[in-house]
Amino acid sequence: MAQHNETGKKGEIAAANFLLKKGFEILATNYRFKKAEIDIIAKQNNRIVFVEVKTRSTDFFGFPEEFVDKKKQQLIAKAAAQFIEETKITGEIRFDIISVLETKEQLEIRHIEDAFFPISE
Repeated sequence: MAQHNETGKKGEIAAANFLLKKGFEILATNYRFKKAEIDIIAKQNNRIVFVEVKTRSTDFFGFPEEFVDKKKQQLIAKAAAQFIEETKITGEIRFDIISVLETKEQLEIRHIEDAFFPISE
């Protein structure tokens, strides 16, 4: 596996564990619909949370969350709509980003709630 894939996978595992410790229930990971993928779909109380995890080994080019552009947000929204359609799940929805910065000492995790709400084109 390429180094960036290993870094990304490590970040996704850390993010899922982070959410579990905060009392979230993980409904799905790596959910795919056409060209879109949602890293984590979680539930807390009556809220469904679609989470994009961005992991980087350096912030030299910017913080991880800065790499979730409008196109990515639209893809996540389409996949979220499909997930809701398939599962018939109900509740409020929210789109979060978990930013993971891997340093030599640790993984720095930032949970950005309501990070975006994509608007249909």
